Amino acid sequence: MALQEAQRPFDGELLRHAIEDGDVDAMLGQFTEDADLEMIDRRTPPSAPMTLHGRQAIGDMLREVYSRPMTHRLDRCVVQGDHVAYEETCTYPDGTKVTSMSMLELSGGRIARQISVQAWDEGITEAETADFADPEEVRRVELGRIEIVHVGGGELDRAVFEPGWRWSTCVKPIMGTELCMFPHFGYVVSGALRIRMADGAELDARAGQVVRIPPGHDAWVLGDEPAVLVDWQDAPGYAVSPD
Repeated sequence: MALQEAQRPFDGELLRHAIEDGDVDAMLGQFTEDADLEMIDRRTPPSAPMTLHGRQAIGDMLREVYSRPMTHRLDRCVVQGDHVAYEETCTYPDGTKVTSMSMLELSGGRIARQISVQAWDEGITEAETADFADPEEVRRVELGRIEIVHVGGGELDRAVFEPGWRWSTCVKPIMGTELCMFPHFGYVVSGALRIRMADGAELDARAGQVVRIPPGHDAWVLGDEPAVLVDWQDAPGYAVSPD
């Protein structure tokens, strides 16, 4: 019985249902427990892709994506042995389109690794405003919060971290990775942060500076002033509690 489950074929129609109906549980059920997902787009280039490890982290990202007001369409899907390729088109209410191409590596009929490349409409179709005073979502962590608005089909975050905040103590328990594996590209509005990379290299990001941080880092607030960072790196799933 276990052998039959391990050798089950990949279900392309189930993939279509999961994508087009926004069924997170059905989509997540197609991943192995320790699956890896990499996303490459205009904000997360090949040298610094968004990287997620494990079904829980992938599920948090999928729930955030499918909560957005847009439609999803599976345009084509090709299955060959332990490899799957599919194309997906997402459309926001204002007509903005996002097209992605995904390559899947299977293990026992489930997705063990996914690499996706996505492209956005770059043209501006209408004027928009968003207000952090009335964010669409607030993700709370110990000694901090992330306020989220959506503009032009993209996500914009404002992180507010209180003195004493540190990623490895305040966010790591939520994300479950040794270091933060999300890239960041933002503007420091006030306060200061120290960033330490996996190789031990450190840099300080202070008020008035623009900072770009690749995956694989720890960070903490310097001094007794809250650090406020506006981050335009689209990072669905960041600081999303499993609860």
